[in-house]
Amino acid sequence: MAVRIEEDVRIPMADGVELSARIWRPDDAGEKPVPAILEYIPYRKRDHTRARDETMHRWLAEHGYAGIRVDLRGSGESEGLLTDEYCQQELDDGYAVIEWLARQDWCDGGVGMIGISWGGFNGLQIAAMQPPALKAVVTVCSTDDRYADDVHYMGGCLLGDNLSWASVMFAYNSMPPDPALRGEPWRTLWHQRLEANEPWIIEWLEHQSRDDYWRHGSVCEDYSAIECPVMAVSGWADGYTDAVFRMLRNLTVPRQGLVGPWSHKYPHQGVPGPAIAFQQETKRWWDQWLKDEDTRIMDEPMLRAWVQEAAEPATRYHHRPGRWVGEAEWPSPMVSTRTLYPGRGSHLRPEPMADDEAPFILQSPLSLGLFAGKWCSYAAGPDLPYDQREEDGGALVFETDPLDAPLELLGAPVLRLRFRVDRPVAQVAARLSDVAVDGKATRVTYGVLNLNHYAGHDQPRELVPGEDYEVRLELNDLGHRFTVGHRLRLSLSTSYWPLAWPSPEPVCLQVIGAGTALDLPVRTPTELDDQVAFAAPDYEEPVRVVQERAPERRWRVHRDLETSASELEVIMDEGAKAIEDVDLVMRDRTWESYRSVGDDFGSIEGEVIAHRTLRREDWHVETRTRTLLQADTEAFQVSAELDAWEGGQRVFSRNWQRRIPRRFV
Repeated sequence: MAVRIEEDVRIPMADGVELSARIWRPDDAGEKPVPAILEYIPYRKRDHTRARDETMHRWLAEHGYAGIRVDLRGSGESEGLLTDEYCQQELDDGYAVIEWLARQDWCDGGVGMIGISWGGFNGLQIAAMQPPALKAVVTVCSTDDRYADDVHYMGGCLLGDNLSWASVMFAYNSMPPDPALRGEPWRTLWHQRLEANEPWIIEWLEHQSRDDYWRHGSVCEDYSAIECPVMAVSGWADGYTDAVFRMLRNLTVPRQGLVGPWSHKYPHQGVPGPAIAFQQETKRWWDQWLKDEDTRIMDEPMLRAWVQEAAEPATRYHHRPGRWVGEAEWPSPMVSTRTLYPGRGSHLRPEPMADDEAPFILQSPLSLGLFAGKWCSYAAGPDLPYDQREEDGGALVFETDPLDAPLELLGAPVLRLRFRVDRPVAQVAARLSDVAVDGKATRVTYGVLNLNHYAGHDQPRELVPGEDYEVRLELNDLGHRFTVGHRLRLSLSTSYWPLAWPSPEPVCLQVIGAGTALDLPVRTPTELDDQVAFAAPDYEEPVRVVQERAPERRWRVHRDLETSASELEVIMDEGAKAIEDVDLVMRDRTWESYRSVGDDFGSIEGEVIAHRTLRREDWHVETRTRTLLQADTEAFQVSAELDAWEGGQRVFSRNWQRRIPRRFV
C-alpha cells in the first residue's frame, strides 16, 4: 500500500502551543479514512527515534492505519516546555491530540495508543481520562504504579537508576528543535528550554515515600477508570515486567498480557531473543478493536509468556532458551504455592525452623551489588547480572538439595521475613538464583525492600533496634524452569549498591528462622502451551543511518585493594550516526560512575556526565550535563551543571546545589 509521510504537522493546543507530529498514512486515506495509532513521547522523532519509528508507523500505514508520532510539549520540534514526567498538562495535551486526530478527514474517528516506556505510561494515563475516540491501548514496558514500580524507587528504596534516568532527561531537555523545520525561531525555543531545564532528580528526591506526587499518573489508584481494551507487554530483562501481571489481575476490560525474554525494547527488536513479529500481533489487536473484525485474538490465552530454561550467567544474551506458554486467566489456577524455609547448614527446605533456634546474623559489605546489573536492561551493554557467586560471599545463603524433577515457576515469589535490626533505618535485598551442577549461579529474580516501610510505602517510620518485625517482600515476577540436578538459592543482603542506594549507616540484620519463609509460584504445564507461537520479525528499516564513529559500551568494576575503593563505571557512547534523509549527524555519549570506599557509608556517590551533539554543514550545537549525587547520614546532596554551545561558542551555563533531607531512606 502506498504511504504518504508528513514530516512536521503542527497540532494546536488550547493555549496556543503547537505540538509537532510526524504522520504516516495510506495515500488514499483522504478518500478511504482509516483509524489512527498514536505514539506520544519526548524522545525526538526527528533524530533519536527516527529509525525505530519507521519500523512501526510506516508498517502500520502500509497495512491500513495512520501512524502518528507526536513530540511532547517542550521536546523535539514541539513548542512549550517539558518540566516533569506525566504532568497534567502532558495528559491534557494527549487528550487534545486524540480529539484532533479523530476530526481529520483521513481518520475514521477511531484512535489507538501504542508506546514503550514513557509512551506506555501515558497511554494508560490518558485511557483513564476516557477520551471518547480512544478505542484501545498497547502499553509496552510501562507501569501502573509510579512509586512502587518505576525507575525512581523499588520497595521504598532509592534506585541508582533514579540518578541515571534523571540525567538522561536532563540531557534530552537541553536539546534544540531542528532549524530545518522550525526556521529562525529555533534558537528562541532552545534558549527557553535551557532556561527552564531543571535537574528532575531534585523533585524526585523531595518525594521519598508514596505521596500524592506519585499517586498522580498511577492508574492502580483506580483501575476501573480504564474502560478500553489493553494489551500489556514486557520482557523478563525489562524493569517493568510486574505491571503486566498486576494489570491482568486488576483490570476488568478485555486485556491480554505478553512477556518475552526481552529487555526494554519493542518485541520486534527484542533482545535477548527470540524477537517476534510484533507489528503483525498489534495489527490483530487493532483490527479487533478499531475495525470491529473478529481476528480471534481474544480466543487466545490471556497471558502468553516465554518460560526461560537454565542458562549460564552472562551480562549479555543474544538468545534465551525456553518455550512459550499460555494461561487462560491470571491469576492462574495452574499456579500453586510451594513454601520453603531457611534451615541450619544454609539449607532451603520444606520444613520450618523451630521457635527456639538462634537467628541468622547478617551485615553485608557495602560493595555487594557491583555485579547486579541494571534495574532495567536496555540491551545496549553488558547490563545483566553476573555470576551470583561474586555476590554471595557477603550474603546469607540458603539452598535446596539438587532437584530430582523439573520445577517450573511463573509469577512472583514472596519472601515472608521476620527480623530485627540494630539501626533505625535499614533495607534488605533478596535474590533467587538457579545454581547449576558446576556451581555457577544465574539470578532469575530479586527484590529489595526498605524495612522502614513495614507499615506501607505511604507510612515510613523509624525501626526500633532489637524489636521484632515481620514484612512481606514480593520479588519480581519470573518465568523459569529449573532442570534436574540444579538447585534453588535464596540470597539475602543488607546492601545492593549501586542498584539501590544504601541505608545511612551499616546495619546488622538478624533473620529469625521461625517466621521466615519463601513462597514459590509453581506452575503445571497445560495444553494451552501448544497454542502459543509467534512468527519471526519481518519488516524493513527504510531510514539509512550510517555509523560515522563506532559506539563503545562498557561496564567496568574497579577495585583498589590499598584504599578499599570500589567503582562501577558505565560507558554508553553511541558514537556518531548520520541520518541521511534529514542530513543530520548526532552524537550521544554518557559516562556513569558509582563509587564507595570500604564500609564508609558517607563515601557513596553517583555521577553522570552526558554529551549530546547535533550537526549538519551549516549548523552545530552541543550540550553537556553533569549530575553528582552524594549523601551523609542526614541528607542527599545534588550538584548539577548544564552547558550549551552553538558553533563552538558557549551560549549557556548554569549550576545547581541542593541539599534534601533523608526521610527513612
